[in-house]
Amino acid sequence: MCLAVPLLITSLMPNDMAIGEHDQVRVEFSVALLDNPKLGDFALVHAGVAIETLDTESALATLAMLKEVVDGNPLL
Repeated sequence: MCLAVPLLITSLMPNDMAIGEHDQVRVEFSVALLDNPKLGDFALVHAGVAIETLDTESALATLAMLKEVVDGNPLL
């Protein structure tokens, strides 16, 4: 199963790349598919590519659901 994870864009770099963060984990990913990404936006990232932006409420709700899944599964 593949998942896309919301990441807060903390740095925009040359060549349509960005750095995002969640729970003190930093990830570099492409923002080439996004229209006008900005610092502070939440990007939904799958396989190193941001596929859309999310409003803060949706991003935090998604992260909360993912945390419930991980916390409830001893194998993760």
